[in-house]
This record gives sequence, C-alpha cells and structure tokens, in this order.
Amino acid sequence: MIVKKYICFILICFLFACKKDNKAAIKNNVEQNTASHPSLILTQKGVKNIKAQLGTIPLFDKTLEDVKQDVDAEISKGIAVPIPKDFSGGYTHEQHKKNFLTLQKAGVLYQILDDEKYAVYVRDMFLEYAKLYPTLPLHPQERSYARGKLFWQCLNDSNWLVYASQAYDCIYNWLSKEEREHLENDLFIPFANFISEKNPQFFNRVHNHSTWGNVAVGMIALVMDNDELLQKALYGLKTDSIAANLKDDDGGFIKNKDQKVGFLANLDEPFSPDGYYTEGPYYQRYAMYPFLIFAQALENKKPELKIFEHKNAVLTKAVEALINLTDKDGEFYTINDAQKGMSYYSRELVTAVDIAYHYGGNNPELLSIAKKQNKVNLDDTGLAVALGLKNNLDKPFRKKSITLTDGPNGNQGGISILRNNNLEVIFKYTAQGLSHGHYDKLSFFMYNNGTEVVQDYGLARFVNIEQKGGGNYLKENTTWAKQTIAHNTVIQNETSHFNGKYSIGSKNHSNQYLFNISEKIKVVSAKENNAYPGTELHRTMAIVTDSSFIKQPFVLDIFNVIGTSTNKYDLPFYYKGQIMQTNFKYTQQATLKTLGDKNGYQHLFVEALADAPNSNLKFNWMHNNVFYTLTSATQATDKIIFARIGANDPEYNLRRDPTLIIRKTNTKNALYVNAIEAHGSYSPVSEFSVNAYSSIAKIETLLNTKDYTAIRITNNNKQSKLFIFSNTNPDKTTAHSITINDNEFNWVGSYTYN
Repeated sequence: MIVKKYICFILICFLFACKKDNKAAIKNNVEQNTASHPSLILTQKGVKNIKAQLGTIPLFDKTLEDVKQDVDAEISKGIAVPIPKDFSGGYTHEQHKKNFLTLQKAGVLYQILDDEKYAVYVRDMFLEYAKLYPTLPLHPQERSYARGKLFWQCLNDSNWLVYASQAYDCIYNWLSKEEREHLENDLFIPFANFISEKNPQFFNRVHNHSTWGNVAVGMIALVMDNDELLQKALYGLKTDSIAANLKDDDGGFIKNKDQKVGFLANLDEPFSPDGYYTEGPYYQRYAMYPFLIFAQALENKKPELKIFEHKNAVLTKAVEALINLTDKDGEFYTINDAQKGMSYYSRELVTAVDIAYHYGGNNPELLSIAKKQNKVNLDDTGLAVALGLKNNLDKPFRKKSITLTDGPNGNQGGISILRNNNLEVIFKYTAQGLSHGHYDKLSFFMYNNGTEVVQDYGLARFVNIEQKGGGNYLKENTTWAKQTIAHNTVIQNETSHFNGKYSIGSKNHSNQYLFNISEKIKVVSAKENNAYPGTELHRTMAIVTDSSFIKQPFVLDIFNVIGTSTNKYDLPFYYKGQIMQTNFKYTQQATLKTLGDKNGYQHLFVEALADAPNSNLKFNWMHNNVFYTLTSATQATDKIIFARIGANDPEYNLRRDPTLIIRKTNTKNALYVNAIEAHGSYSPVSEFSVNAYSSIAKIETLLNTKDYTAIRITNNNKQSKLFIFSNTNPDKTTAHSITINDNEFNWVGSYTYN
C-alpha cells in the first residue's frame, strides 16, 4: 500500500513537472512568436513604452482618442466590401479607401489598447477580402495603363496593401496559423504578385506609382518574412518585357534604357541631393508616405540596410525640402501637376514629419510643424514627437531663401525661392519632372503674406470628385495646364517649350546661372537653351529691399531672349484680383475670340487689346485688400492683351482666371524688364485706401549687350538706382568695368546695385 502511494506520488510529481515544462515550452514558443510582431511600424518595445506613458503625453493621448472615435464609428457601421465598379470619388472606390485607412488604425488600437474588438474587426474584414479577391477580374473602368482589381488603377490597389500590411502585422500573433495561411495564400501573396508580376509596366519603373507598388510588395513581404517578395520590392523584377515606347496615362515613357528599378532605384533617381523630388512637391508629398513608412519598417526589420543613411540621408532631407516648398499657411507651391490647397496638414506629412524627427536627429524645428498639425503617428515616432512637444523642445521652422537642385546628382537645374519678410518668389528652372511635368522653363509665381498674387495654374483635375471625369485628370490638363502659355514665362511663336513633347522635354533641363542673397538684394538667374532651338532664354529675378528708396521690398524681373531668327514672343502675368487702373488705353472686344487655336492658346478668350506705351506700362490691381503694380519697360511696337481662361471648355473644367500678356513681334531678340510692387491696403470697414499707387515712377534699360544689362529704376521722389548685371560671367570674384553714357562703373561680382 505504501509502495503504491509512493508510486502514485512519483507519477503525480512527474506529470506536474511535465505539465510545468509543457507550459514553459508553450510560453517560450509564444514569446518567440510574439517577439517578431508587430515589427514594421509599431514594435514590441515601442508598444510597451507607449503603454507605460499613456495619459501623460497630451498630443499622443489626443490623437489616440481621435483615432479611437473614428474607428469605433466605422465598427458600428459594420463591414462593407463592395464589388468594385467606380472611378475615384464613387462609392466603391471611397469605401475600399476608407477600409484600408480604418484597417491600419484598428490594428494600432489593438496593440495599444489590448482590446480584441479591434483585432476581430481587422480579421473579419481581411476574411471578407480573402473571399472577394480571388473572384475579381480587372477593374471594369478601363482608363488606366495599369488597371487594378479593387480600384481602377494599380496605384490605389498598392495604397490598400501598404496600409493593410501594417494592420496584418499588428494582429499577426493574435490570428491562428490556419487563418494566417488562408489570408496569405488567398489574399496577400496573390495581391502582391498581381501588383508586380502581372503589372510590370506599373511596378518596374521610376515614378511615384512604382514607389507605391514597390512598397506595397515590400511591406507585406516583411510581415510574412517572404524574402522573394522583398527582393522584388527592393530591386524590381528581373525581367519585364515592357515595350520601349510604352507610355503611361500622362504621356510619360515607362521604360528608359539602362534604367534601374525597384524601391532603391526610386530612392536614388527622382530625389536630388537636396531632397527635391523631380515630380514637384504635390507628388513628393504623396510619395513621401510609402518612402518613409517602408524605410521605418526596413529600419526595424532590416537595420543592416541603413536605409536612413542612404544617399546621404536624402529621405529626411526631403521632408525639410518639402516644408520649404510651402507658403505661409503650409500649402505646397503648385509646381507641375499640383492641386492648390494641398498642405503639410495632410496625413502623409504628419507621418513624414514624425519619422524625419525620430530618425533624422530630432530637429526641433520639425516639432513646430508637428505642433501646427496637432496630431502624431501612433507609434515610436509619434511618441518621440509628442514627448518633444511636451518638453517644450520645439523651435520655429525658419524658411529662408533657398535653392533646391533637381536631378539625381543635383545637376539638372532646380527651384529657387526668394524670401523677404512676407514676399516670396518661386522660380522654376528644373528638369521635366517625369510625366507630371509641365512645359514652363524659367517660369515664376509670387506670394505676398501667404496669398498667391501672380499664380501658377496647377493641374486640371478635381481629385476624387466623381462628377468631374471620375475624379481623374481631365483632357484640359494636357491641352491647357501643361502648356507653356498657362505659365508666367516666355512663349515663342505660340508654341510650347520643346513643342510640348515629353520625348524632347525629358531629355533637357535648364541651368542655374547664379543664386546670391544678401540683406539688400536677393538674386537668382537661370538659362534655357533647348526649349526653342536657336533661341537662348535667360531670366534674372531679384527681391530688392531698400527702404530709403522704395518703402516695401519689390521684385525686379529681367527676361533676356536671344534668337537667331525673327519671332513673336509672349510673356503672360497671371495676376490674381481686380484691375484698378492702367496708364494705357485698351479696347474691350465686343465679340470674344480665342487667342489661338492650339498649344493652350485655344483656351484663352481675348477680352481687350492695347498698344503699349512707348516707355513704361503701369498696371495696378488689388487682391485681398492689398494693392499691386506691375511696371514694365515697353516699346510702342509692343502689344498688350487682356485674356481670360475658359475658351473651348464646354464643361467648365477650367477656372476663369485673367492674365495680362506683353507681346513683342517681328524681332530676333527681346528684353522684358518688369518690376512688381506690393503696396498699401484697403479697409472695407473704414473704407479708406492707403498707399494705393506705385512708388516706382520709371524703369528703363540703359544698356543691353551680350555681356551686360543695365537697368535704371526711378522712384516718385526722382531718386534713381542702377542694377547692372553680367550676362556671361557669374563669378563672384571677377572685377567688372563698363561705361554707360560717359559714366564709368566698376564693381566685383556678377552684378551691382547702387
């Protein structure tokens, strides 16, 4: 009996020990599995740190509560995964877009709040997609060069997978092995293969489209530890069979000779060393999300790649470059295809600012932008920003006059921004900008106190508004917005730069001549030799600050055109506001006719015509209760055209904005000399106007040769200033000596102002 009890005791101890060991083994397996997820954007360590500080970090806590309310509202509506049929702005498009945004947020909430309802929601939605996706043909809308399945283009499908990957990472350990296998085999792997293998024309190129595609495949690859997919994402498809002359929907060539592909190529090629993205800030903003979110995931999963050090830390430079490409209100300048009003308050820039701060050395100036955005990422980067703001580490982001080079090596022209107090001049002399580029070499636009005064039109598109072409690009984007006449630069013989052909424009770029800034005068100058064969375009722009001469800073604009044959030249100014006064008589047209029949001219109605004064044109207008005056050195042979956008536009796709055009005819060479002043104000409350007239009495050309241009500016007090510019030697150390009207002038550097 004693022996039996002893044996039973031994057996119980053994079973207890085995059970204990089994629990330990299970625990170890769970911990090992848990250690790998989440690991893309959220990390195990980061989640633990966030949880420890919840309730003590005001901006992070506020963002978390806002996100929770949004997701809870979506959960209460139930899951909707409709069969795709609509363009942008339509129900099915917007529902699938809302789904991927909500999936990502719900995954984050599960990790931070430990509430399984969010994991259940993500799983159940994924299961619905896994049921739907294998049944889907190509999207029924056939407009795109790369049709998607959930959306009308692969670009939006890629958006879905970039966000969905983050949600999958967040609930990965919560799912059963069988559920993961089902989702990966029926949804995620086929999805990634469709974006890449089935659409090489979309995936294997350098463009913001392919960046999204590369990142979509790369993100899901990192969640699943699928190295084959990851290699595709980083380096592209090894073979693609893309036709050499294949173009995308915007007319851009898809494949270039010897072009590298994949995520790393998209990081190397479109960005200049300064962080400028060749497509322009609107698309840079859009592309920064996949660039940075994948970089963050790679930093967490593949730190050996040192992705944030790639190309001399170009990704974090790019965020600061983007902020410099905004006006006073944070809205991006409309360079190339760009919608007015897009700003650094967008969700992409919230992510970009947080990641750049966390991985870019904790620049306190970025905190001031995050403070304005008033929200953060719900991850390690957002926590870092929220803590920085809590500890009052923010400093104002100081926007200064700056040049951002274009091209992978920074030698394909660029963008210069001249800033003085509230005045901003944006001068464009870039490369083409891929298929989203416009034909507007040496164009400019101008802001005063955050208000656009001389405008760039931007794009012809109502983004995600279904009534207007399904929310996509309108035909007028090609016939108007991209054409040179739509911009503030010289047009020769009513023909766009490079004849409006991408195949020519993509091979050429303008060149900076000089960029020099001081307290009194800030100058940028660039040349363009290929827009019109046989014609050299050379534009110099300056902001002059000389309060003893002219009270307010003013813009000096010198455009020198040197041709080899007789041409007609037009220089438009797309002013914003209401005409107040002119110093010339004009004749309004009783019948509206178009200015031309092609190259954008067919979209301009001629409203009035005039002969230019044989000295100075004065054009005075008001915008947002501020007065402006354009003073131009003109000749009696010059013609003045008042025109308005909107001709040949039966669906009212274009804004009815005005322009003033200075036309010079029958001449080989042309010199445009202009000054633009912002002066005075009007109060609709007191009904008083102050300083409503120009302070410049006269502007005149004293000398214009191959080597030098000399401009005299006279104010209302009969004081004069002389600006002399060297047209052929931009060197800052060269000594110059010239004689003008028996007066000798000596100076060192490319120009003098005195």
